[in-house]
Amino acid sequence: MSTAILTGPPPPGSPLESDLRELGFSVLVLDTAAGLAAELAAVPPGRRVAVVDPRFVGHLHSLRLGLTDPRFPVAALPGAVTALPEGRAALAAAVAEAAPAPGPPTGTHGRAVAAPPAGTCLPEELAARLTAAGSPPHRPELGTLVAAVPETAEQRAGAEADVAAVDEEAVRLRSAVKARDGFFTTHFVSPYSRHLARWCARRGLTPNQVTTASLVTALIAAGCAATGTRGGFVAAGLLLLLSFVLDCADGQLARYALRYSTLGAWLDATFDRAKEYAYYAGLALGAARGGDDVWALALGAMVLQTCRHIVDFAFNEAHPPAPGGAAGATALSGRLDRIGWTVWLRRMIVLPIGERWALIALLTAFTTPRATFVVLLVAAGFAACYTTAGRLLRSRRLPGGGPGTAAALGGLADNGPLAEAAARVRPRPAGSAFTAPLWAAAGTALLVGLLLVPGVAGGWAAVAAALAYAVCAGRATAAPLVRPFDWVLPPLFRGGEYLAILVLAAESGVNGALPAAFCLVAACAYHHYDTVYRLRGGAGAPPRRLVLVTGGHEGRVLVVSAAAALWAGGQGFTVALAVLGGATAFLVLGESIRFWISAQAPAVHDETGEPA
Repeated sequence: MSTAILTGPPPPGSPLESDLRELGFSVLVLDTAAGLAAELAAVPPGRRVAVVDPRFVGHLHSLRLGLTDPRFPVAALPGAVTALPEGRAALAAAVAEAAPAPGPPTGTHGRAVAAPPAGTCLPEELAARLTAAGSPPHRPELGTLVAAVPETAEQRAGAEADVAAVDEEAVRLRSAVKARDGFFTTHFVSPYSRHLARWCARRGLTPNQVTTASLVTALIAAGCAATGTRGGFVAAGLLLLLSFVLDCADGQLARYALRYSTLGAWLDATFDRAKEYAYYAGLALGAARGGDDVWALALGAMVLQTCRHIVDFAFNEAHPPAPGGAAGATALSGRLDRIGWTVWLRRMIVLPIGERWALIALLTAFTTPRATFVVLLVAAGFAACYTTAGRLLRSRRLPGGGPGTAAALGGLADNGPLAEAAARVRPRPAGSAFTAPLWAAAGTALLVGLLLVPGVAGGWAAVAAALAYAVCAGRATAAPLVRPFDWVLPPLFRGGEYLAILVLAAESGVNGALPAAFCLVAACAYHHYDTVYRLRGGAGAPPRRLVLVTGGHEGRVLVVSAAAALWAGGQGFTVALAVLGGATAFLVLGESIRFWISAQAPAVHDETGEPA
């Protein structure tokens, strides 16, 4: 239960008290604002508390946006200010400073504080004091919604007329959709998925329940694809689209009802990847039933998609939006945005999740798994080249990062003990802008290139290549990753590790090696996505002990290379891949669950609509 304190009796006929109760507040009405500090202190410490001007006139959804969003410790809108338990101390300090005292008025720090003049909006004064004290309250974007504190009867009548002139439910439903999303999602899903979100809200369903329903639907779709029949493929395509509709609806439900949670953020972030990669596995199983082995293509699609995401995340960690001084590529992007159709074209060609899932669903229903993967790899490969080229062009004129950037990129690099040892042998200065990327690129090219040479994969030469890769990774990270192009290291390491596992499994010719490799790469990818979302929430990378126990990217490459050499052409290699994949999944998933249900977990919510 939350508590709302009105700083005086509301005017006759005001719906303010009933609106606050509808939002879950118990309402306390003061005769005057003089007793606010005492009443605020009397509210149990674990509750949200709001201070509201009794003259407030506005929409119920304005109050909902300003007073019930769980993501912000303190928030405000015209005529009201609120604080969660973690923001209560700052609000209490602001109230103490604003409260008039008998005799010469003084604040809590000995500064003179005059009594507020008649007509002053106390919540607005509290919000100003919170800002001055370094705890600025979040102010929601209200758009056409009304939130006002009229001082005269005429102003009140005008505000009430403004409230009546706006269709509040239409605004609420419209604001449930992300401001920026892909073409397919915007035009073919959101027009009806938001109504589904409202239907769920009215029946008390939570975003987490809808997210789970989306996962279950996608897993059923994967099972249908695994049947290998035309009917199964058609059903799989339809169910995959339904899963995506539910995936959109869960976020829209969270925005519609303001039901955000840390667990929900984690589920939404991880289930998307689990659904997509489980579906790849289902397609590969279905193809095998028809006598076609496409596991290498399925694994390649997962590798490409994961590397694309790491490119996005690493670049954004290294180069957050910078004021002024835009690079040529950024300036060109801004000019293109003025041409409406180019906005949608550029959102489509990067193959965001909506376009990607629609493509996969249609190809599944009307073609074969092999055709589905081939088209997906071509389209995703083009998108990867387009986005990576743009980021490289931007990096030419962007500044390097600081200690925060170095820590984030170091966490994304996922270096294990071998690379760490190589880095400590002879620490180097940062050097030129290309020193670290060249080391990483050389190590990755050497590893994958040698493995592609006939007769190398499955031999001890592959082990030597893995050791050289570890040394190059260590030299690449032997200096802080603060140079403009250092963000390319994590994607290069992901590509080196995943492609090495793919090539070793494919070249082994052992039955079951590629499916086992698929599971191993999926476990590693989960670990890397988990790292990304921790960093995005400001919680730092996973514990170093987890990285050391799982070996880091170079350690896993060395283990897989040694297993391929030890059990060349035998089932022992498949068993080794399965054991390594299972152990990695157990360790990273266990640590991830422990973290995301703990009090330290950040609430990460994707409101940008960036392609995923």
